[in-house]
Amino acid sequence: MFELHDLHAYYGSSHVVQGISMTVEAGEAVALMGRNGVGKTTTLESIMGLEARTKGQILFENRDLSGLTSHVRAARGIGYVPEERAVFPEMTVEDNIRVGAMLRPRDGQPGCFETAYELFPILKERHLQLAGTLSGGQQKMLALARGLCLQPKLLLVDEPSEGLMPIAVEMITKALLKATQAGVAVVVVDASFDLVKESCSRLYAMDRGLLVGTYRPGDFASPNELAQTYLAHAPA
Repeated sequence: MFELHDLHAYYGSSHVVQGISMTVEAGEAVALMGRNGVGKTTTLESIMGLEARTKGQILFENRDLSGLTSHVRAARGIGYVPEERAVFPEMTVEDNIRVGAMLRPRDGQPGCFETAYELFPILKERHLQLAGTLSGGQQKMLALARGLCLQPKLLLVDEPSEGLMPIAVEMITKALLKATQAGVAVVVVDASFDLVKESCSRLYAMDRGLLVGTYRPGDFASPNELAQTYLAHAPA
């Protein structure tokens, strides 16, 4: 479904992502893990076409995305849920979800609401509430629900569990599992070991712009063991 080959990305003179390669199959979720500032978010933004200075090859369904704008990539089937909640605060929950359904055929749009409200019942309870008045966790649920409404073939999700209570993390984990069961390829950046252990088949450990290891969630008994393993393999 998706491949990166020798991806490089830059912020000004800083070489943030330094030649990483990875693959994701349809119906598979993989995680990018590592400390803050190692290039995880930049990798997602580069895939989505939000980073202007990149080198390397990005293949989606065997087609090179190089030079395509982010909205063209979205139209081809790539969804992105950024770390910041990125909801439309002056619009209702229902209207935010409707934005996500705009690329779907009109006769398929009602099913978008059914799916969103099944995954996150609290959104149904608050469907007429302004998105900006939701809690931080509810806004993250809304952003993910809207992203799934696009019916993406590849979904990029940045820190979906950050700052959330365990019950909210559990709902987001279930939403990602449901997406993969429907055949969606998922790349998730998250520090929650519980989330990635339940939803991801592989973990890519990242440090200082490089991939320093590929693991299975079952290789580790705890998040500390995971962190100690990939940090031990980080470049000097």
